[in-house]
Amino acid sequence: MDMVRDLASKKAAVIFTKSSCFMCHSIKALFYELGASPAVHELDQVTNGREMEYALQRLGCNPSVPAVFIGGKYIGSAKDVLSLHVDGSLKEKLIEAKAIWL
Repeated sequence: MDMVRDLASKKAAVIFTKSSCFMCHSIKALFYELGASPAVHELDQVTNGREMEYALQRLGCNPSVPAVFIGGKYIGSAKDVLSLHVDGSLKEKLIEAKAIWL
């Protein structure tokens, strides 16, 4: 779990994904569209990806991917991120974390 927390706090926006997950792709595309350049960790393409996925589940990430962190804090999964985007607060969170600028 420490490794996941450490990775989640290294950049203003961090997304844990799997390359085969279409919702992960959609969330990454949304971040890029908003002007963010998140750190993306593809769990199915790293040697310790399975361990990281279990750590995300223990942190309360359900489903485990996509797991989005902004400013080192767990924001949620795709559903949570899309809800924040619809109400306008996702962009605010990204600005506060200095992941994007106006």
